Parts: sequence; C-alpha cells; structure tokens
Amino acid sequence: MPKKENLLDRNAPQWQQGNLIEIEICDLNHTGDGVGKYCGKVVFVPNTVTGDLVKVRLLNVKPQYAYAKLDRIIRPSRDRIRPRCIVADKCGGCQWQHVNYDRQLIAKTEAVFQSLRRIGGFVNPNVAATIPSFDSIAYRNKATYPLGRSATGNLQAGYYRKGSHQIVNLNQCPIQDPRLNPLLAEIKQDIQQQGWSVYDEKNHRGRLRHLSLRIGKNTGEMLITLVSASKRLEGLVELAEVWLKRYPNLVGINLNYNPTKTNVIFGPETYCIAGRNYLREIFANLEFQLRADTFFQINTKTTEKLLKIIIDRLKLKGNEILIDAYCGIGTFTLPLAQKVAKAIGIEVQPQAIEQAKLNANLNNISNVSFKTGKVESILPDLKIKPDLIILDPPRKGCERGAIETLLETLPPHLVYISCQPATLARDLKILTSNGKYQLSLVQPIDFFPQTPHVECIAFLRAIS
Repeated sequence: MPKKENLLDRNAPQWQQGNLIEIEICDLNHTGDGVGKYCGKVVFVPNTVTGDLVKVRLLNVKPQYAYAKLDRIIRPSRDRIRPRCIVADKCGGCQWQHVNYDRQLIAKTEAVFQSLRRIGGFVNPNVAATIPSFDSIAYRNKATYPLGRSATGNLQAGYYRKGSHQIVNLNQCPIQDPRLNPLLAEIKQDIQQQGWSVYDEKNHRGRLRHLSLRIGKNTGEMLITLVSASKRLEGLVELAEVWLKRYPNLVGINLNYNPTKTNVIFGPETYCIAGRNYLREIFANLEFQLRADTFFQINTKTTEKLLKIIIDRLKLKGNEILIDAYCGIGTFTLPLAQKVAKAIGIEVQPQAIEQAKLNANLNNISNVSFKTGKVESILPDLKIKPDLIILDPPRKGCERGAIETLLETLPPHLVYISCQPATLARDLKILTSNGKYQLSLVQPIDFFPQTPHVECIAFLRAIS
C-alpha cells in the first residue's frame, strides 16, 4: 500500500506546536475565526479577515488542522477595518468588529449554505444573500453583564474573554443601544459604593452575579435588573429610587434571585424593587410588555424586517388557520393573527403564555388563543388542520417528537425561524427526507452584526 504523500515542503517550517508559519486567510468560519491553509492543512486563526496575509504561531496541532494565534499581519485585507471598540480584540462579546460589514454578510451566507450541504445533505440549497441588519452597531436592546472584582477590588462588569471566564471590564459597548451606556458606567460606581459582595463561581460565595439592562428600542423605556444569589441587598430600595430620579426613561428596577450553582443567568424568582416590573415596547405597530427575563429578539428593528419577509412571501388571504409553535410571548403570533382567520400559539413556559395572553388583550386581538405545553403534546389534541405552522425553537432546534408530529399533521406550509444554522440543517433534513416537504428557500437575515451568529428563515411546502 503506497504511503501518503507528505504535503509539507522540505524547507517549510514543521507542522508542530509553537512554530511560526505564513498563510493567507481564505475564509471566515461559523465561530468567527479566519481560515487558512498550509501545505494542504487547515489553520484556524482568530482576529483575522478573508484576504489577510499573516504570520501565525501554531497552538493546538492535529494531523490535518491546527488552531493558531495571530503573530503579525504581513499584508492586511481590503476588508479589514479599525474596530469601534478599544477592547474588541479581547472581549468575547464581538468577534468581527475588525471585519468590513459587507464581508460579514458574505461569510454568514456561506456558513448557512455549508451547514445545509454538510449537515442537511442538500446538494444545492436555495440560500439567498443575507439581509443586512437595520443597524450594524448600537442594535442590542438588552445586555446582561457578569460582575466581578479586579485585583484591586474594584467592581467590574463586561463580557468574558473568548474561551475564558475572565471579565473584560466595560464602561460602554458599541453594539448595545447607546442610551444604555450611561447606566452601565454609573451603576457600576453606585454598586461599588454600596459594598455588596460579588458572587465567586469557584467557591460559590458572594451575592451579586449579573447586571442586566433592557430598553424598548421604539419607546425608550428602560429596566435595570440585578441578579443576586441573595434576596437581601441592604440599601437597594433607596438606591432604586435614586436611579428612577436620575434616569427619566427608567421605568423599573428588579432583583432576580438565583442561588443555584449554575451558569444559567436568571433564576425563577424576580422581584420588583421600584417602578414596574416591565417596559413597554412597540413592535410591528403592536404594544408588548417585556419583563426582565422575557425572551424577546435583541435586534428589534431587524426582527420587524423578518416579520415583513414572512408576510410578503406567504401572501396570506385572511382565511387561514395558523399555529405558532414555540410562540413565546406572542412576538410573531400577534402580528400574524391580524393577517389570518385564527391563530394558536404553543409554548412550554407558563410565564411566557401568561404574557402572550396579556399582550393579546392589550392589543384587542381576539382571534388568537394560547396553549401551554410541548408541541408534540398539544398539536394532536387541537384536532384541526392548520394551513401554516411557524417554528421558532431555541438554539438546540426542535425535539424529534415535535418534528414527527409535524410530519403527521402535514400543514401545506412550514416556516422555520432559527438562530443556529447547524440545528436548522439537521431538522430540515428530517422534514424533507421522506418526501413530504420540499425546501423552497432559506433566507439568512443578520440579527447579530459584529458576530458570526446569523438568523435564518426557512420556507417549506408540502408535496401533494
């Protein structure tokens, strides 16, 4: 049996940890790293851009690929730009502030296409060009920062360094709504003066865990939420009143209680300390109430774009029955209910269903109902034939039981909304593998500029 050819040039640096090599970056992958090749082997390099010629140091070396650290840029790409944030190369919140926005969109389209090919098994999937975000910066309507102490004892709030739990301290962030920036810097100082202990995840001691800021993009109303391992923070009531007076758009201060040894941010109990426990937001010309722990898409204006794409493509006549699986607080259910005869939302979380019903009443939408439970349990009990089912599951995708139930129900149209191309591709493969559905289009849309994450809408139609 002939030996495999060694693709390393005899005079080239050896393929081993610690060595410096020179490569050109030819792509960006789904985690945000640049991708290059060295003598037929793949090299992943953070903080690089397609078109960069770089010298990198090999770190984690495998037979056919390696991870490397950028040593220096020999020739910068035309798509390399100056980051807006001075800690962009350290903070794990963004990975692509150094990448021209048009190049980000191209990389996201390619990532979706490749996921559908490699994971979904689609030979040539119809993937449209990624639709840009309404804003490429200052788009986030919510930011939740872990808290910590510096070596000198000062309070820190920020995002973790990539691949670590070391906080990069921030006083502002270019991707969050700029109206939240004063709160981040000033509230840190106020907490520092209170002297509250900060939670240590190693020994599970201390109280304050996270600072969460939320704003209604279209109303300007704001919420502050402290996540604590203790229900008692001395002086919080008095400080909350100070904050309400200081910030005219601040409508509520909450304390979320999370005493468990977990990396889940919010615990099950939230207490309103001052003001109200929700903010008002206008979305798709409807009023929504959003609490501290309510799931709502972080890019409000681009979510409105997504909704318009769905409405325009479906060409609803007004006599349809629509089911919104994984409906949450009715973000999509309620606007779409105005376009159909009847809408039904399904959601496993009772608190979200409670809010969905409240939001329906707020907007006088009477042709909608909401059911609490799993899709695979609720859908067969409805005993109706829907014309359309909307799927918007969490990142892990649909449960297998839910997909099997969908294939039995077989509505003429499915719309699958996903923030994770890999699980989307996996689920689309199952939905189309038995010949009952055909994938018409996957439309990526950028909810998360300056990061490699991307939202997608997949349109499927039943094959009669």
